[in-house]
Amino acid sequence: MAAAAGEVTCVDFWANGFGMRARIALRELGVAFRYVEEDLRVRERSELVRRMNPIHRSVPVLIHDGRMRRQWLPQHPRHPDKVLKSKGEEKAAAKEELLDQLRRLEEVLGDRTFFAGDEFGFLDAVLIPFSSMFRGYEQHDSFSIEIECPNLMQWVRRCKERDSVRSVQDDEDKMYELHKKWYGIE
Repeated sequence: MAAAAGEVTCVDFWANGFGMRARIALRELGVAFRYVEEDLRVRERSELVRRMNPIHRSVPVLIHDGRMRRQWLPQHPRHPDKVLKSKGEEKAAAKEELLDQLRRLEEVLGDRTFFAGDEFGFLDAVLIPFSSMFRGYEQHDSFSIEIECPNLMQWVRRCKERDSVRSVQDDEDKMYELHKKWYGIE
């Protein structure tokens, strides 16, 4: 299948935070793109992913003019979610580490609308996908990010008002259920 000149395709899975970043950024930049869903719940990758990303076979894959662009590949390996996967003291430490990181983000955000001020920017696009798991963390560990980081949660709500974010962030309960299955959590 030949790509039309200038065509951009994003191959991704709806719950993939790295892919959410890419899709938000493309929409914020006004780049028209075709979205192709790659179901990560099945073991075998599609022919398109195997052809465009033959070594890692991971998503997101951004294709421009029929060619995958390496600079768009995530640079960090996927890490299991310590808050959901761990137990006992390790779980308590993971929860506290998460809250410390969120408190630091809230401190950096301050009373600004977005991290760069009044304009939605790069840092907002990079960070907002992680908020899709906040409700799951709260349900799993019985704590409130709203109480711990109220300004950060106001920022989340402002971001979710944007079409670019709303179009990629799915139902948070659905996201939590998916992660419970992936991590074998009851």
